[in-house]
Amino acid sequence: MNDQKMNVESFNLDHTKVKAPYVRLAGVTVGLHGDEIYKYDMRICQPNQNHMDMPGLHSLEHLMAEMSRNHTDKVVDISPMGCQTGFYWAMINHDDYDGILTLIEKTLEDVLQADEVPACNEMQCGWAASHSLEGAKEIARGFLAKRDEWQLIFE
Repeated sequence: MNDQKMNVESFNLDHTKVKAPYVRLAGVTVGLHGDEIYKYDMRICQPNQNHMDMPGLHSLEHLMAEMSRNHTDKVVDISPMGCQTGFYWAMINHDDYDGILTLIEKTLEDVLQADEVPACNEMQCGWAASHSLEGAKEIARGFLAKRDEWQLIFE
């Protein structure tokens, strides 16, 4: 492993020591005018052991991006990890860890009630053919089932 500190926070995280599922504060960035962006690591799958399939991940991204904003105006962005093991939630001026856990829980409960994937068409999505509502619900159900483990980041 490279001992040199990397610019990207997650590249400095020892992925062999974390225990998914979890939600952890991955970093805070302060803007020029004092606003703070809190980046949370929502790890669904154990790194290097499993990953989400793309259609389910893609639909979950759409669903969480739309539905999370029904609960707060603090969401800046929800981004899937390229490794397909989780998502980053970027929140503005939201340093309440228990609050983010509640937000994720409420959002995933909304996902389970959805009857369609928002913006799942060629006009609003760059790869509209790659979606699975049932795949998104399966991921959400699995993560919610382990709600009591979300705060346990390391074994």
